[in-house]
Amino acid sequence: MPKLLFIFTSAGTSLLGRKIGWYLPEASHSYAILASHFEIDFASPQGPNPPIDPLSVETFKDEDSLKFLSDPVIQEKLVNAKRIADVKAEDYDGIFYVGGHGPILDVASSPENAMLASKIFQAGKITAAICHGPGALVGAVDKDGKSIFKGRKFTGLSNREEEIFGTVLDVPFSLEDRLISLGGLFECAEPHQCRVVVSDNLYTGQNPASGKLLAQEILKTLQN
Repeated sequence: MPKLLFIFTSAGTSLLGRKIGWYLPEASHSYAILASHFEIDFASPQGPNPPIDPLSVETFKDEDSLKFLSDPVIQEKLVNAKRIADVKAEDYDGIFYVGGHGPILDVASSPENAMLASKIFQAGKITAAICHGPGALVGAVDKDGKSIFKGRKFTGLSNREEEIFGTVLDVPFSLEDRLISLGGLFECAEPHQCRVVVSDNLYTGQNPASGKLLAQEILKTLQN
């Protein structure tokens, strides 16, 4: 069975002191679809017990999300999450960056993460991210040393959505603006609507509503 690495943030506090972390449905909805097709490991910058965004727990009570929080296998994966610095790219067939505001506070600035993502992408393996997750890929480069976003279509949480959430000042940069500055071709749906973009082996989902479709697009590649 192919192996996939879910990468979570270790950041539990925003720039304004708000409690943040990884966003529940952006992990649970995709995991529910992918778990029967991949052997999935978890990792974060600091390793075990990556913090979850409490607002996402309060907001999402769907079956997949409740199972993600209660399933002992999943909880064991979180408790024993690997440190990104200890992960070897050759051990995995792809990576999946779970969103939440945290990734652009810590994963984005991790040199170990940039190296891992670059190796995965350059090997033609699945490089997927949802919501703020694409922001964790700012340091990833292709075989020519150029940003993996340069000349490629992508999506992620839009500026308009960040404004609606009232979290513009909670994060160090605008995901949309930063990735466009790296040469990315940004696409998005209306706020809170599902949008997934596939460009070469870069797979991106716009927001929490996009997790299931993003997973389905990943499965298409696996089955082809």
